Amino acid sequence: MEFNQIIESINKKVYYPVYFLMGEEPYYIDEISNHIAANVLTEDEKEFNQTVVYGKDTDIESVVSYAKRFPMMANYQVVIVKEAQNLDKIETLQSYIENPLNSTILVICYKYGTIDKRKQFAKAIQKKSVLFESKSLYPNQIPDWVNAYVRGQGYKINPHATQLLADNIGNDLSRIVNEVKKLIINLPNTDEISVDDIERNIGISKEFNVFELQNALGKKQVLKANRIANYFVNNPKENPLQMVLPVLYGFFAKVLLYHTVKNKTDRKEVASVLSVNPFFVDDYKTAAQSFSIPKLAQIFSYLREADMKSKGVDMTSRNDDAIYKELIFKILH
Repeated sequence: MEFNQIIESINKKVYYPVYFLMGEEPYYIDEISNHIAANVLTEDEKEFNQTVVYGKDTDIESVVSYAKRFPMMANYQVVIVKEAQNLDKIETLQSYIENPLNSTILVICYKYGTIDKRKQFAKAIQKKSVLFESKSLYPNQIPDWVNAYVRGQGYKINPHATQLLADNIGNDLSRIVNEVKKLIINLPNTDEISVDDIERNIGISKEFNVFELQNALGKKQVLKANRIANYFVNNPKENPLQMVLPVLYGFFAKVLLYHTVKNKTDRKEVASVLSVNPFFVDDYKTAAQSFSIPKLAQIFSYLREADMKSKGVDMTSRNDDAIYKELIFKILH
C-alpha cells in the first residue's frame, strides 16, 4: 500500500492487524504511526489499550505478549514498536504475524533499513497485513515535494523559495516540514512563502546560498561567485563544502542534459527532461550557452578533483578557501 492509501484506510476505520513500516526515510514511518496513535482509539481508550515500546528496550517475546492481550472496554488495542530495527531476531515475529489477534493493531517502525521482501517473513506480512517501504527522495524530487506539501497546508511558495529550501536542507523531509510549519506560523498577511520569509525565519541567506552560487557560475559572474564562496568559507556550518559540491554537480549535469533536448523552444518539454520547474528553464539555457559539452566534461573533472581535496586527498591540510578559488577559476576561465 502507498502512504496515501494507508492514511485513507485509517480515516475510514479500515484497520490491519500488523503495519510493518520500514525504509530509509523516517518521515512517512512517523506520519503513519502517529496517525494510528492519534486516530484509532479515543483519549479514554488509550489509557488501557495503547502501548508504545522501543526496540532497544524490549524483545520479540515481550512484543508478542503485548499483542496477544485483549482490549479493555474498547474494540481494539494498539501496540507501537518504535526503533524496531534495534530488535534482535525480528523474523521470529513471523509466527504471530501468521496468526495475529484481530483486536490488536501492531505497528512496527523499522527505520533506516528494509527487510528482504523475497523471504517468508515479508510474504507473511503481505498476506494479511501492511508492508510499507518509505524510500528516500532523490534531490530532484524535493522541490515538487515541497510544493505539494505547502499546497496541502493551504499555502503557496515562490519557486525561488522552494529551490532555496531544497538546496539548503536537502532531502530531510522531517526538517523541511518543521521549517515550513515555522514559516507558516510567522507569515505576514499573505498566503505565499517568499525568499525573504525564508531568510527572516530560517536564517538561510537569500544572497549567499548554493542556489545563488550555481546561478552565478551559470551566468559567468566571477565576482559574485567568489563573494558567495568566501561567505561559505567563513560560515562552514551553514554551507559545508562537501554538501555544496554535489549540488553543483547536479546543476552542471542538468546543463549537459539541456544540450541534448531536441525541442528547446518548448519550455514544458525542457522542464520535464531536466526535472525542474519551468520557471528555471532560462537559467539552464543561459548556462548551456556559456558552457559547451567539452567544457562541461572538464567541469565534472574539476568537481571530482575538488571533492577529493575536500576529503584530504593530495593535500597536507584541507583549505576550503583554496579549493573554492581554484574550482571557480577553472570553471569560469
